[in-house]
Amino acid sequence: MAFPILTAQEAAELINHDDNVGFSGFTASGSPKVVPEALAARAEKLHAEGKPFKINIFTGASTNRWADGALANANAINRRTPYQNTPDLRKRINCHDAHYFDLHLSELAQKFRYGFYGDLDVAILEVAEVMDNGEVVLGTGVGNVPTFVSRAKKVILELNEVLPKTLYGLHDIYLPLDPPHRREIPIFKPSDRIGCPTVKIDPEKIVAVVHSKRYDGIKGFTALDDTTLQIGANVCGFLISELRAGRLPKSFLPIQSGVGNVANAVLFGLGDAEEIPQFEMYTEVIQDAVIELMKMGKCKFGSTCSLTLSDATEAEVLGNLEFFRDKLVCRPAEISNNPEVIRRLGVIAMNTALEADIFGNINSTHVVGTKMMNGIGGSGDFTRNGYLSIFSCPSVTKGGVISNIVPMVSHVDHSEHSVDIIVTEQGVADLRGKDPVQRAYEIINNCAHPAYRPLLLEYLKFGKGGQTPHSLEAAFAFHVAFKESGDMSKVDWSRYGF
Repeated sequence: MAFPILTAQEAAELINHDDNVGFSGFTASGSPKVVPEALAARAEKLHAEGKPFKINIFTGASTNRWADGALANANAINRRTPYQNTPDLRKRINCHDAHYFDLHLSELAQKFRYGFYGDLDVAILEVAEVMDNGEVVLGTGVGNVPTFVSRAKKVILELNEVLPKTLYGLHDIYLPLDPPHRREIPIFKPSDRIGCPTVKIDPEKIVAVVHSKRYDGIKGFTALDDTTLQIGANVCGFLISELRAGRLPKSFLPIQSGVGNVANAVLFGLGDAEEIPQFEMYTEVIQDAVIELMKMGKCKFGSTCSLTLSDATEAEVLGNLEFFRDKLVCRPAEISNNPEVIRRLGVIAMNTALEADIFGNINSTHVVGTKMMNGIGGSGDFTRNGYLSIFSCPSVTKGGVISNIVPMVSHVDHSEHSVDIIVTEQGVADLRGKDPVQRAYEIINNCAHPAYRPLLLEYLKFGKGGQTPHSLEAAFAFHVAFKESGDMSKVDWSRYGF
């Protein structure tokens, strides 16, 4: 079947104001590039004519500067979920120009199928190959594509010439049944394949094929500093101690790792640690560090939703797929992040925090409790269901004027009930089996920066009794001090009657 070959501009004309639009990919990997960019230009033109144009965007996770970035800059986003990390979109969200509702990444596909968010008007997919029967080979990220194409009225394909047809076989596309007919997901080890290598699309839905030629545009991470390296060393030291104590099997367990420099530091630390055996990953994102570990032979296999690689590493992997083919599989987000599978495999969950409080609650999304940073992502999927849940962050940021260990987090994404271990460059706090006061001393003494420990210990004494001895008057005193003076260490307990 011959599908219409359109320009990006022509394809953008097929999308209307207030349409629900699903994007392929997970992070910038696999996200469409040229059609969203053309759509942003169309929105700017219509806005200049005094006409409304905004769309509702559903994705796998974040996208890229050509999608979220360009559309946010054009003020063309009305509603957005489940995760984002683009500065222009973040600004729109925090000033309410865009309506963002945060969501666990494993949940979007099923909630869309349940009908919670209305119909899907258009799905825009980046693909490596289009077959005459409507089957496509996806690119480096899957996201929620199987659900989007099953629900979409129209499908637009971006055929990216950068992506080789040899990507065929990298993906494992599986769509679970919905309740009351849902069955077990038969993944018993990270390398198990249970689906198809392609996505099957009703050919009648495909309204455009648009040619593109762009890498994902992901920059390499900055050089690891002493703080991130020490955090990585502390996480590795903790895992080695668990192996020695027999609380981890000697064969180890699959690892999930979040994104960013701290996550990369942890992964490189695992690679360097001789007592850590070869391991597999069951995760949502594979970054450059994992590719290096595979080349070293330390990481045997990686199950993921996306290959979130710098352009240089992406080119290396795409050019050497024969080496990586038996070491990688890309799955839909509701499978890569599925609570059932995570619990069955015993995944060690390692994620990052913006701040942690002395009782073990984690804020991973909101700066000073109000401004959205990125979103919860998949951290909740893994944290609540993993064999171990580990959160890491520096003890201080911005030269020490912000303590990331606070009396009470300004926003709760992960409650004390879901957090086993907190790690900073200062040390490791093991919260397992401890009551709130015991957790507080563990976190203050092992994870807080020495400059803030006396202040946090003083706060603990101010508590009004009860199992969790908070002072309601002073719980956010660190945040208030930062807002007023720009320095949390300038907190004045006397203004709270202490």
